[in-house]
Amino acid sequence: MLDLVGTTVLTAMIAVNLNATIVSSMPLSPVQKLTTVTIAGLWIGFAIALATTGIYSSPATPPAIGVVAAASLVVIGAAAAFSVRVREVLFAIPVPLLIGLNAARIAPGAFMVLLAYQGRLSGPFPHLAGWGDVIAGAVAIPLMVAAARNFSGNRVLVLAWNIFGLLDLINAAALGVLSAPDSPLQIFGGPVGSAAIAVLPWSNIPTLIVPFYLIIHGIIFARLAGATGRAAS
Repeated sequence: MLDLVGTTVLTAMIAVNLNATIVSSMPLSPVQKLTTVTIAGLWIGFAIALATTGIYSSPATPPAIGVVAAASLVVIGAAAAFSVRVREVLFAIPVPLLIGLNAARIAPGAFMVLLAYQGRLSGPFPHLAGWGDVIAGAVAIPLMVAAARNFSGNRVLVLAWNIFGLLDLINAAALGVLSAPDSPLQIFGGPVGSAAIAVLPWSNIPTLIVPFYLIIHGIIFARLAGATGRAAS
């Protein structure tokens, strides 16, 4: 039952995130939006298709899930670094919206805690990463409202939350690697560790959802630094 609920909720998260950013907020032509959504959809399908092969949990290919997770970060980061137009498109997304989208992190965080309760995740990974996501998501809701009303007056709060949210994701990724069964890097979790996070639907968290939020944190940092020279809204 938890897997069914997880599939539904995580799929909805991905759809909402794409709609809120690409479709609703990016200053692109209809053709450009369709192209961008198509590329994103193909990448999502590819990441899920790989999960069905079992490659993420195979001891023979331990870096696979990390490679897939990092690929979108590298592509988006490189595009933003070398293209002014890409930066303009990314920075056009309102900061309050970027903050508010993090509220959905409550769901994967809660799922990890529930998976630990069922004995499908073990060690510090599900608890620290799970509750970290819940906290980041819960704080995002009032912070989104505060930033929408007065971004300049809440810059310090936004910065503090953004640092916490980023460190939470980095901590989760690190603990996931250090808890992976049959990995030479495993030091936590025993035979269970982070095994569940390498199979569907939970593999969508490290391969699709975490990279999305890492990109969001990067955009917020850039906006806080005044990279666009424009207001946050």
